[in-house]
Amino acid sequence: MQLVLFTNGILFAAMGLLMLAPAAVDGRPDGPFVEAAFLSVVLGALVAAATRGGRAGFRAHHAFVMTTTAWITAAAAGAAPMIVGGLSVTDAYFEAMSGLTTTGSTVISGLDGQPRGLLAWRAMLQWIGGVGIIVMGIAVLPMLRVGGMQLYRAESSDKAEKEFASAGRFATGTAMVYVLLTLACMVAYELCGMNDFEALMHAMTTVSTGGFSTHDASLGHYNDTPAIQWVAVVFMLSGSLPFIWYLRGWTRRVFGSEQVRVYLLSLGVIILAVAAWLAAERAEPPLDALRLAAFNVVSLVTTTGFANTDYMLWGPAPVAVFLIITCFGGCTGSTSGGLKSMRIIIATKALFAAVRRVHSPNSIQKVRFEGRPVDDAALSSVMAFCMFFLLTFFTLAMALGLMGLDMATAVSGAATALANVGPGIGDVIGPAGSFASLPDAAKWLLSAGMLLGRLEVMTVLVLLQAHRS
Repeated sequence: MQLVLFTNGILFAAMGLLMLAPAAVDGRPDGPFVEAAFLSVVLGALVAAATRGGRAGFRAHHAFVMTTTAWITAAAAGAAPMIVGGLSVTDAYFEAMSGLTTTGSTVISGLDGQPRGLLAWRAMLQWIGGVGIIVMGIAVLPMLRVGGMQLYRAESSDKAEKEFASAGRFATGTAMVYVLLTLACMVAYELCGMNDFEALMHAMTTVSTGGFSTHDASLGHYNDTPAIQWVAVVFMLSGSLPFIWYLRGWTRRVFGSEQVRVYLLSLGVIILAVAAWLAAERAEPPLDALRLAAFNVVSLVTTTGFANTDYMLWGPAPVAVFLIITCFGGCTGSTSGGLKSMRIIIATKALFAAVRRVHSPNSIQKVRFEGRPVDDAALSSVMAFCMFFLLTFFTLAMALGLMGLDMATAVSGAATALANVGPGIGDVIGPAGSFASLPDAAKWLLSAGMLLGRLEVMTVLVLLQAHRS
């Protein structure tokens, strides 16, 4: 427990130091970021000093506890300057958790007139969260063997020592790729007409697949510059691909990956279907229909959550498609949330194998992924994850409904929180709405849903595993 408190103290202090960046952007020595930075550094340092030295007996389940508490602590620190700046504790924590989990749901309106320091902090929270997601996906989840993540290992060795060593090496490498992608995205936005500040802010929230914007209209603010939205499509996709493959020769490895091939093919089919609908039913010019479809489908599937229009006006068919794809997510080892392509592929193959066994009871039906058979433990882990994901989704939706939210808001709110997407469906939390009007209890519940989704529902799974052992 001492090690967990020590680590969280260091994290709290580090978040305080990071607040100096938006403080500099604000240029106000008496502003909320300076005050929050001082309080965070002092409090974090005191906790770390009081708990240093308790590092003996570190085990795998400690990594789970440390990871969970780190996200909660980071969100509390992230909320501090917003609380000092006048937001309620509930709204500030919701916004910070939404940022760090790269969900992108917001309770803040009037973004075009907000101080630049606040806009910078929101973008920084998502960018920091994106780095944490990559490191967690490579270093922590495979070790805990949650949701089939043992299939995604940095090395083929089963030895924990080698796994930890390779995880550290690859975490550093993928973080470098993350920085380079962010810089490339920023330059591309600038070349398309964004100013330096907005290009950097949107680059951080695009590559992290977060979706925070500096405008209430999101990237719809740039509808007169279609090139900006195509840049967003490219880099949202980049953030949703397995970062580790960039290090291993992406032209061969990425497109040689089964999960990436299926993921990109599925995206292409959905985009073309929605574009055809827009061209046929709404008489959109073909190129505009393709841009609108590509941008919004990619934004939802990658769990970024940018918007360039109110797609609630497109009709019931596209809206139904968007609600379904909300939970899909990108590839394993990326910044995306959701179920992830790997799990969807394995679960689908397992269902087909079960059907074949009904017709041929004596046949041996092995599920294969990336050309290799999936062992029973990994298969059970994937199926259990999918079951717990759905169970958590239904529980969240029912709880939100009992709080008085309408069905569209409750169902899509649960889905968008658990999949870390951002906007929901309906007039309240749809692409033209916001989460500000929701009751405080719903905001806390959705914050918990965001955390569970970002931790890949591993909280429940690991607790059950610990109980069994």
